[in-house]
Amino acid sequence: MSNESTVFVIDDDQEVRDALQLLMESVGLVVETYASAGDFLDHFDAARPGCIILDVRMPGMDGLDLQSRLAEQRFHPPIIIIT
Repeated sequence: MSNESTVFVIDDDQEVRDALQLLMESVGLVVETYASAGDFLDHFDAARPGCIILDVRMPGMDGLDLQSRLAEQRFHPPIIIIT
């Protein structure tokens, strides 16, 4: 497991994901993108350092639902919510 911090971008809009990934990588950050909250949760490891950029409005589990779910974890990454 890497100790390098990762920016996790979760947004259902592919263009937004791509733009945020390009921006973050342009300043040397490691980025992983996910099209849904469920997809992110399938890969979530609380032990990995990083932060989340999260769309508030998504089909299925929205950003606020995901934030609440992650808040129940003992360790969870900081979250920046975008609309």
